[in-house]
Amino acid sequence: TIKHCIGRVGRMSSHPVNEPILGYAPGSPERATLQSELDRQMSEVVEIPCIINGEKVFTGNTTTQVIPHKHGHVLANVHLAGKAEIEAACQAAIDAQSDWIEMGLEARCAIFERAAEMLAGDWRMKVNASTMLNQSKTAFQAEIDSACELIDFWNFNCHYAREFHDMYQPLVSPTGVKNSTEIRPLEGFVLAITPFNFSSIAANLPSAPAILGNTAVWKPSRNSYHSNYVLMELMMEAGVPAGVINFVPSSGADISEVCMSNPDLAGVHFTGSTAVFQGIWQNIGRALPMLKSYPRIVGETGGKDFVVAHPECDEQGLLVALLRGSFEYQGQKCSAASRAYVPQSVWGRISGPLCDEVRKITMGDARDFTNFMTAVIDQRAFDKISGYIERAKSSDSCEVIVGGGFDDSVGWFIEPTIIVTTDPNYESMVEEIFGPVLTVYVYEDGDFVNVLDVCDKASPYALTGSIFATNDADIQTAFNALRFTAGNFYINDKPTGAVVAQQPFGGARASGTNDKAGGPLNLLRWISPRSVKHTLDTPQDWRYPFLAPDE
Repeated sequence: TIKHCIGRVGRMSSHPVNEPILGYAPGSPERATLQSELDRQMSEVVEIPCIINGEKVFTGNTTTQVIPHKHGHVLANVHLAGKAEIEAACQAAIDAQSDWIEMGLEARCAIFERAAEMLAGDWRMKVNASTMLNQSKTAFQAEIDSACELIDFWNFNCHYAREFHDMYQPLVSPTGVKNSTEIRPLEGFVLAITPFNFSSIAANLPSAPAILGNTAVWKPSRNSYHSNYVLMELMMEAGVPAGVINFVPSSGADISEVCMSNPDLAGVHFTGSTAVFQGIWQNIGRALPMLKSYPRIVGETGGKDFVVAHPECDEQGLLVALLRGSFEYQGQKCSAASRAYVPQSVWGRISGPLCDEVRKITMGDARDFTNFMTAVIDQRAFDKISGYIERAKSSDSCEVIVGGGFDDSVGWFIEPTIIVTTDPNYESMVEEIFGPVLTVYVYEDGDFVNVLDVCDKASPYALTGSIFATNDADIQTAFNALRFTAGNFYINDKPTGAVVAQQPFGGARASGTNDKAGGPLNLLRWISPRSVKHTLDTPQDWRYPFLAPDE
């Protein structure tokens, strides 16, 4: 038998289950442990190196990592990679691939399942605390992100990878022939460019391809170096070999220039802005004549996520969905609800109670577990978001009905804000803001079908969205009209909170390639199958029967 490089699996694992979410209620052991770990991390300043071929590289070219809700507090000094370090990381990934492939799928899965076990255990509070401080998340937001979702990514990705060997074998092998498919990785290294807002995504982007035998160069976001380095440490302790994942904090310009010109670039796994992703795609196109292969380009980018309400809907459910969907994690989710289309009759009844509830939202330090919101990620985000609010205040077509305040003296705090507009194409209805700002367009009750068309055409994005309606026929109308408006579509729920293996995540149009992280389709992008024909009865005569003369 031919030894396939992914390795035929000797055992079939049981289907994983999603990691339970800890509650962090007052008096709970996890709450006390997490608070202690937060205090410990606040008491130190970490020196974060590059990790290249398993070695720590302190470049001396440093930047600081601060706490968004207390930006005078430095968490870490981060050593940035220059072009020489990036080139070394690329070469380390290239050199490591052969041994990583030969290790086989089962051994690779064992490493990442061990990482999941470690994260579910002793590493949980360390990772959660680093995410709370580095990205200014509440305990609950950190728990569902950096613990539960990443545990799920690692466990389910291993499960999906194990299924590929048998799932994609040829159905037919005639007598004398044995046909098979080798599930190979891509040839070369994968460049993983990761976002600040989800630690789970940051670790998943380099590790998902790695499970299948690829190696990676990981560029973390400048706003999440600290938490991402903790995750890199976790993967190394779990047994990821030197060179398989190389951690290189660096500028986007440098890593793009070095990696796009490397002939062994095999793929890009990206989450971030639409403009950056489009630039990467263009750069790859220009570099194609220098590359060994056509790189796989997988990206999840921006969103302008919507809620459409029908005149007949669960109004209290709609209110809760708007509040949670728009303001959890300060609206800094690709899936956050940032535009809503609400019928006049419904808005007349829920606008007052909605504003009352928004005013109850507490905002402050992530270490205070009574806070629902904390700060936005940095000064640049603060300036951008506050600019939208200020322009809305002075616009004739808008009214800020709740919130609208902001203060960057201690941390980058922006109040949860609702804008009501009479213009369905106003900038805050169509442009991605990535902050705690919801814009509502109030429509006439009889215009439900028309407003679905407005929603579909208003924005270039197509990531998430939801419909609130009581009657199945109205839900179906929206389902059909908004078919291409969202890659993740929610019915009578907020458009956030996708769970690994339950709602694989991704959108199309300007929102990305829709390769569905958290499901098997994403994993398939990191393999390059080889069809193998093993002839058992080799022909001994070159002549075919039709060549024989007529008798």
